[in-house]
Amino acid sequence: MSAQAEGGPEPVGGRGTATGGHEWAVGEDAAAGQRHAGGQARAVVGHADGYEEQAYYRPLWIEEPARRRRLPDPVRTSAVRAVLIIAVTLIQAVIAFLSTLAESWLAFPMVLSSVASTVVATWAALDVWVTRQVWNQRNGVVSEPSSTARTLRRERRRARRQARATERAQKRIRRQGGTGQLSHP
Repeated sequence: MSAQAEGGPEPVGGRGTATGGHEWAVGEDAAAGQRHAGGQARAVVGHADGYEEQAYYRPLWIEEPARRRRLPDPVRTSAVRAVLIIAVTLIQAVIAFLSTLAESWLAFPMVLSSVASTVVATWAALDVWVTRQVWNQRNGVVSEPSSTARTLRRERRRARRQARATERAQKRIRRQGGTGQLSHP
């Protein structure tokens, strides 16, 4: 009764589990005729002579669709590079700080290298932004009339139309059986 009052799973009557543990009907699964016994899910199947339990295994995970689209390859590559460089820079900064506190000889070279790494990390972060902007300009759908992506798509369509037209002309010449050709082999 206390499980019902607390809003938790309610105990299920009937047969016990093979391990002697308790069974609990859990939330919506109880309505669907499922029981959880010792971490293993069981299905309750109705028969003419009574109910029978069958063990089944739930998958370890259920794949869900991605919430956001995957980054384009060049942008993802520059982002990974930037994250690695920033991580190394942070490690250098911590080592420089700790060796300064310890008055170690390593403090001065580490401070110099962490300053240089900070410049490189800033450059890497800017590279991600620039790469993303360039990719969007070339491949993305930008609603500006001066978009390079529109011009490229227009050129590709024109090239495809031209290729189809020449292919149709070649087929037409072949269908005519060579009429219209100046010389025959």
